[in-house]
Amino acid sequence: MTIRSLSFPKCLGTLLFLGLIYLFVPAAHAETDPPYESLKLFVAVLEELENNYVEDVDAETLIHNAIKGMVENLDPHSSFMPPQAFEDLQDDTKGEFSGIGIVITLQDGILTVVSPIEGTPAYDAGIYAGDIIVKIDGESTKGMALWEAVNRMRGPRHEEVMITVIREDEPAPMEFTLKRDLIPMTSVRSALLASGYGYIRVTNFRMNTHEEMGKQLEALEAEASPLKGLVIDLRDNPGGLLDQAIKMADFFLNAGTIVSIKGRDQKDNQDYQAHPDRSDINYPVVVLINGGSASASEIVAGALQDHARALILGTPSFGKGSVQTVRPLKDGYGLKYTIARYYTPNGRSIQAKGIQPDIEVDPGILEETRKKASAFDRMIKEKDLPHSLMPEEDAKAPVSEETVPDVSEQQRQIKESAKLLQDVQVKRALDILISYGVFSNLNDK
Repeated sequence: MTIRSLSFPKCLGTLLFLGLIYLFVPAAHAETDPPYESLKLFVAVLEELENNYVEDVDAETLIHNAIKGMVENLDPHSSFMPPQAFEDLQDDTKGEFSGIGIVITLQDGILTVVSPIEGTPAYDAGIYAGDIIVKIDGESTKGMALWEAVNRMRGPRHEEVMITVIREDEPAPMEFTLKRDLIPMTSVRSALLASGYGYIRVTNFRMNTHEEMGKQLEALEAEASPLKGLVIDLRDNPGGLLDQAIKMADFFLNAGTIVSIKGRDQKDNQDYQAHPDRSDINYPVVVLINGGSASASEIVAGALQDHARALILGTPSFGKGSVQTVRPLKDGYGLKYTIARYYTPNGRSIQAKGIQPDIEVDPGILEETRKKASAFDRMIKEKDLPHSLMPEEDAKAPVSEETVPDVSEQQRQIKESAKLLQDVQVKRALDILISYGVFSNLNDK
């Protein structure tokens, strides 16, 4: 049987497509090669559907669907993308786009939220990591391709989209009507939790994340003078660009491996090493992770954990330990597929396992009763008495117009710090850093 013996009156493109496959099958083994036998079956099914299906079918669409099924059945992160989906994938790390702000994946064919992106409509509405999206604008997501789901949730700014989710421990599906908005490109922000103790939140890894990180670190170091400890918050950070994760980890490491990549092809294997760029960053670090921390977030957490450079606190991370490559195809199509797994400096693969925190702390907000003062705290103290003397350092401090701080900015920072400290995991991280400083001082005496 040869390709010429088949008749495809409706689609010359089919002949060309199959002809390209045929060219790669050595003539001597064509009739006995198992892949060739499967191709004969594929051709037979395609011809049968073209000639006898109840309605007219488009051979090109059938072939594209076949490729889609072939790729997407490999793993949840591989996909065959039409031109619009391929363009959107590049927008995720480069340009600005309008959507609802969630990162999704297919788990066993089920559309699942990896994490909402902070400061987006989905995050503000209360979409959680682990939510299962069963409908988009009333249409079932069963069998829906990942790129198609993403495309349906994106759209013009301020237009609404309704998603229906199933959440563990919730008896009925939950509906969210979300107004699309521009997804923020800024991925790093910072605050002072207490005098000398900084906080940096990294929401994702985009093209300039490590530059933003450097600026925020410099600002904290200048404000704290000196910085005695740092909390890096990678919770609900779905990852992003590999090189940005490596550069971020490199801020805190002066030597050794950051991450290793190992694939079937030797050319895909690579070890990324740290450089002695910032020897002045020697303060203790606590990294916060949770089930929404994936991919690039896990690279940073794993590297700092294995080098004993940071204490990892929170709950186990997502467990995406694979590396994808993206290849452009003809006519604007794209192919994203897995080429390797990555390993932490100690050789751990976190695929489907995740980073395990050194100290596991469940999320939550400090209870209202804990914020209220006890009876002893409410008792009158010396400072409350009429005409009480000021503390000595306050009494000596000169006050002038030049030294009066910006009250509004001060109040903003105080409010932000107070809000962060109501977060159980952030508060625990700060307590650990302060304790470390206390014991370090005791050891120095």
